[in-house]
Amino acid sequence: MSLSTVRILAAGAVAAAVVALGVPAGAATASEATSLATGRWTSTWSASLHHPTPSNDWQGSNWSVPGFTDQSVRQVVRVSTGGSQVRIRLSNRYGTSPLRVTGATVAKAATGAAVRPGTVRQLRFDRSRSTTIPVGQETTSDAAMIPVGPLDSLAVTLYFAGSTGPATFHELALATTYRAQGDRRFDPSASAFAGETSHSWYYLTGVDVAGRTGGWAGRHGTVVALGDSITEGYGSTVDANNRYPDQLAERLVRAGRPMGVVNAGIGGNKLLGDSTCFGASAVERFANDVLAQPGVRTVVVLEGVNDIGTGDMPDYLGCGASPTVTAAQLIEAHRGLIRAAHGRGVRIVGATLTPFKGSFYAPAEEWEAAENAGSVPAAEQVRDAVNTWIRTSGEYDAVADFDRALADPADPDAMRATYDGGDKLHPNDAGMNAMANAIDLGRL
Repeated sequence: MSLSTVRILAAGAVAAAVVALGVPAGAATASEATSLATGRWTSTWSASLHHPTPSNDWQGSNWSVPGFTDQSVRQVVRVSTGGSQVRIRLSNRYGTSPLRVTGATVAKAATGAAVRPGTVRQLRFDRSRSTTIPVGQETTSDAAMIPVGPLDSLAVTLYFAGSTGPATFHELALATTYRAQGDRRFDPSASAFAGETSHSWYYLTGVDVAGRTGGWAGRHGTVVALGDSITEGYGSTVDANNRYPDQLAERLVRAGRPMGVVNAGIGGNKLLGDSTCFGASAVERFANDVLAQPGVRTVVVLEGVNDIGTGDMPDYLGCGASPTVTAAQLIEAHRGLIRAAHGRGVRIVGATLTPFKGSFYAPAEEWEAAENAGSVPAAEQVRDAVNTWIRTSGEYDAVADFDRALADPADPDAMRATYDGGDKLHPNDAGMNAMANAIDLGRL
């Protein structure tokens, strides 16, 4: 998609498209559509998916390009809010052939790839044990009766008897996924999965809950965190659930507020630019990844850092061009997201763009040269202009000032050293916690 096309979408066509959106793509049955319309289901976990991508030195190895044949894939996810019933959503959005899922189970996770005995539930799809997902489509399982509490971990196991071809996936899960030969859906132990691990999610795009469990019967909808690698959690500890949306979910649990929090971050993602490596632009994926989430109530938008930082960079990785963008173009795209959200009755919170002085987006030598000339680098000028608009325009329903939450008091253009994940761009666990604390729970 060209930049001019994206700007047109941001200016109005996105809002028109999502207002007309009824239910998420791939709703499997009429009964599920009815459930969504009546607000029965709430999204409690999600992952935004993208094209298969070869293994690389930066992100490590993954299984997306070869896919799976006669293999079971066990994926452990931590939910944000609970219920007495669970269902999963699977996607073949970027597949090259129909995806045959031979079978699937859900269970309470134990340690590693192990699950708690007696908790394994077979999942059905329109009452069938197997399902085939057409290219470009998604599907939803039937409800499984399994009580889930807030912040519980679930293990979803998918078995593929035949060859899947390249897999729709989320590359940087910051969680361990397990693979085993043969059908291991009902195997409670971890032994069959020993040694076959990845840090990506495959096909699994959502987990929803419904029904009553303990004091969590009155859920108040879901908060969707839309963003890039910072929202995704890059820089936080693997398998620790310390991404900022995870820590926001923990805050809501401690506050006794029964809301789901789901992560729609993709590493390298841009507000305006599509990429085969880093996903469709935020403008392009807003309808599916945000507004189609069951029970969506609020979205927190943190997008634009990659548009600014990679502007006019060569296409080093073959992932797509990086045109230079202006503050005006980014602001107009944000306005498109605001109109789209309001058209569906969804609250939208604007997050200020986080500091990147000294990172590879704004190297120290560029800062020194600019400061010697009495200025700041061009990328920082754009970031400052966008942040000023987010803070002062009043167009967002609320503001989460992540910039000020992470900034070094002695050098506000840079990230505080105790929050730096090591590259002066991505926050560590403590930085993620500071971001979660910067959100006013009362405005969600």
